Amino acid sequence: MASSVHYSPILASLLLLFLTLPHLSFAKTRKLAALYQQPPLVLKYHKGPLLKGTVTVNLIWYGKFSPIQRSVIADFVQSTAAKNTPPPPSVASWWQTTENYKGGSSDLVLGTQILDENCSLGKSLTTSQIVDLASKAPTKDSINVVCTAEDVLVDGFCMSSCGTHGSGLTDPKDAKSKFAYAWVGNPMSQCPGQCAWPFHQPPYGPQTPPLVAPNGDVGIDGMIINLATVLAGTVTDPFDSGYFQGPATAPLEAVSACTGIFGSGAYPGYTGSVLVDKTTGASYNAEGLNGRKYLLPAMWDPKTSTCKTLV
Repeated sequence: MASSVHYSPILASLLLLFLTLPHLSFAKTRKLAALYQQPPLVLKYHKGPLLKGTVTVNLIWYGKFSPIQRSVIADFVQSTAAKNTPPPPSVASWWQTTENYKGGSSDLVLGTQILDENCSLGKSLTTSQIVDLASKAPTKDSINVVCTAEDVLVDGFCMSSCGTHGSGLTDPKDAKSKFAYAWVGNPMSQCPGQCAWPFHQPPYGPQTPPLVAPNGDVGIDGMIINLATVLAGTVTDPFDSGYFQGPATAPLEAVSACTGIFGSGAYPGYTGSVLVDKTTGASYNAEGLNGRKYLLPAMWDPKTSTCKTLV
């Protein structure tokens, strides 16, 4: 099974970079930022194909997830469709920003779900094994997402990524037999500070109180943020030739270019202004199907060349 993969930057990597600079206090960093205005962020289109039309998201559950955990993630995928969803700010209105990417307008639908609770390949996976697992679901017009449980180790997990996306070949001899896949892991046991921020305190930087997870599960709500990141990246840059900035092997993409931004007024270490559920105290910025609430990262909007937030 041949594959091409690049790593989406981990959720907190850029945050920690800013927060741990030894020669600048946090206050000085903000003051200097006010004096120097960065040029607009622009993701260049590299003229390759984007995923468009109806795209099926197949989920491969590797390791043990409870039915409730699976439903939170499945509901998120189904909530991207505009039909029968709550008014903005919603998951559907967040996803609609992908329509502004030239040549791409995709509608995500939930497809096959495969359970591999006994971890058929063991509890330590390589990238090639992730691709093998992804290939077990239908590969036509789809994104096959491997979700690994909190006790499963994956190459690069917590060290360089919280999730990845890439492409594989259904036929190693046919370069045209590409299919898109993605992977996200449950970070609860291994690195909640990196891959479930802002629902868990980061290992470095200001130790402000974490936000309350909207679905009551820090690991799963962290996975939602990372799944949103890789799904948007997959649709707008499925084969390393779509929209991105920087090298194709380590690109800034639709959401990873906006790391750490969830609401207006965000800055390194602060999510920005988000909504708070009056009953549970949970933080969110989007509503979905079945009464679900989610906290979703900002997405770069080609029309405005800015990181677009829902609130």
